[in-house]
Amino acid sequence: MFFVDVLDTSGLGNRSYLAGGARSAVVVDPPRDIDRLIAEAARRGVRIVAVAETHVHNDYVTGGLELARVTGARYLVPAGAEVAYDRVAVADGDTEPVDDRLVLRAVATPGHTPHHTSYVLHESGRAVAAFTGGSLLIGSVGRPDLVEPRLTEQLAHAQHASAHRLAAELDDEVAVLPTHGFGSFCSAARTGGAHSTIGAEKAANPALAQDVETFVEELLAGLDDVPAYYAHMGPVNAGGPAPVDLTEPRRADAAEIARRLAAGEWVVDLRGRVAFAAGHVAGAFNFAVDGQLATYLAWMIPWGKPVTLLAESARDVARAQRELARVGIDRPAAAAVGSPDDWVADGSRPVSFPRAAFADLAAARRRGEDVVVVDVRRAAERAEGWIQDSVHLPVHEIHRRLDEVPPGTVWVHCAGGMRAAIAASVLDAAGRRVVAVDDGFASAASAGLPLVSRTRD
Repeated sequence: MFFVDVLDTSGLGNRSYLAGGARSAVVVDPPRDIDRLIAEAARRGVRIVAVAETHVHNDYVTGGLELARVTGARYLVPAGAEVAYDRVAVADGDTEPVDDRLVLRAVATPGHTPHHTSYVLHESGRAVAAFTGGSLLIGSVGRPDLVEPRLTEQLAHAQHASAHRLAAELDDEVAVLPTHGFGSFCSAARTGGAHSTIGAEKAANPALAQDVETFVEELLAGLDDVPAYYAHMGPVNAGGPAPVDLTEPRRADAAEIARRLAAGEWVVDLRGRVAFAAGHVAGAFNFAVDGQLATYLAWMIPWGKPVTLLAESARDVARAQRELARVGIDRPAAAAVGSPDDWVADGSRPVSFPRAAFADLAAARRRGEDVVVVDVRRAAERAEGWIQDSVHLPVHEIHRRLDEVPPGTVWVHCAGGMRAAIAASVLDAAGRRVVAVDDGFASAASAGLPLVSRTRD
């Protein structure tokens, strides 16, 4: 009997898989912190004999090369991928034994990348699971625009063909096990559900329900912003990532934190947005460890700039360090544990800014206060409706566009509060008077704020 264990990397919206039988297993699309997979294999009592990559990833640093080295497993990488290390170059139709009666079969599924390959697990000759990577996702497909703009339309057509190939070749009960699509920006659309099958995707996935021209037109029209750090992930993965180093960062005192801020380095406070707003080191940015830390910090920070982490506990520092290593931010310059009172230099005090709801914003407008509303959602979100006269500065751009924020007290909002907190910390660090709107955007209308949508323009 076979098994498939799912390892979530929820901060990046991805999954990895350990699949095998009684004695041995294969890992598909491992994250950089491979200790989790090694521990899971040990728990299962199986030996990892193969590590399979569906593609050279754009959204995280792979742990595949290191996992194969540590375990002695065969490292399967699509033959079309240009990489700088030895691997087993996998072509369409190639098979890899996993355990008694278990075989992995490669299926060329270009679209997310030109060389993308899915893997179908067969038990006694019968297909039982399809590891679809960034090809067929749950209710969507992987986006086709992450490799080369000139290839985007061609790859969109390929995604449609690849999805139909999987649906045609596999029985309805075969499990669909994608890598992307659980909040990942590699997904072409929002996806839903934790589990799926080929039959379920035939019934609900646009790639299988639409003709190719309709599918391509809607797919390309719906593409959203691409995190800036994606530009670095592909080259790192193709070159061969170094082993991850998760040893504890050097501790910084208040004087060092002040020096690093003065030097223009990034000091990142990992506490939640409520605690940060109530008191923090002037100049620090707030990327909560409980939020999408890796995605938004890696998206916004100038690549290679030193980062110092501030947290309530060493555990939070370690958690953040692990998440950042997954996207290539390998070693924090330093870290400090405690509270803002411990982190401010002698003679200084923590600073703060207020939090509010959309009802408070509406009241401030009625009172005639000098209010500037900044919407930090992405363009696709804003297109569905925005507050009249608000300024649109997506959170991942705001640190570069501070000069576009009009004078006045800045009320910054997103869809729910997390990104507004990041943006508020950036504005606060720049010396602006700021109010973080910590509220769901659905409350804006009920608060009486006038809304505009693209369809009404």
